[in-house]
Amino acid sequence: MRINCIIVEDEPLALERTMAYVLKLPFLNLVGTFDNSIDAMVFLGSNNVDLIFLDISLGEVSGIQLLETAKISCEVIITTAYNEYALKGFELNVTDYLLKPFTFERFLQSVSRAQTNLSKKEVVNEKKFIFVKTEYRLEKLLINELLYIEGMRDYRKIHTTTKRIMTLQTFNDFELEIPSNIMCRVHKSFMVALDKIDSIERDRIKIGEELIPISETYRKTFFDLINHSGK
Repeated sequence: MRINCIIVEDEPLALERTMAYVLKLPFLNLVGTFDNSIDAMVFLGSNNVDLIFLDISLGEVSGIQLLETAKISCEVIITTAYNEYALKGFELNVTDYLLKPFTFERFLQSVSRAQTNLSKKEVVNEKKFIFVKTEYRLEKLLINELLYIEGMRDYRKIHTTTKRIMTLQTFNDFELEIPSNIMCRVHKSFMVALDKIDSIERDRIKIGEELIPISETYRKTFFDLINHSGK
């Protein structure tokens, strides 16, 4: 598997060291380096990246702020001299947290973890169906029949082309099972299947006769997926 990666690092020596480590691994394809979060964010808006090596102390916009605002879905390995951000990093689902100066062996451990996660995502992308808990049984749902999932208090109502079912499984459960390029969150109460969207107007998605709102929280991630869906 070839992994496209970028490095976001404003310390020249640290950047040089991380680049040297990256170049030792032939399956890592370095597609860009940035010394600030803003330029990295612009790049990520129009380019697909599998892995980011991200420093935290980046001046005006920190690495943590980048993670909080850009809704990054790829693997992220934090590289920093400060360990007080470790908990925050893992709350944001980073792949690993490397304390500078880190060895090549420790770097390789982190990359291997990212590689494993990406391999799992590839397997998920090949899924044809999922099983959903409903009442006292597991219901089989074909992924290509999913339309949208609607939050209804403690329940999620799953709308497909052939049936509707209720489940206590959470949106997070579905986000882990179904890749975001197939079905993504667009609102705190909705996930939609991208290939079932009939039209998008202003802040609403139309699927059949249903109008689904797009919230500000998920807007950027959703439109990034839409813009890259045909590439």
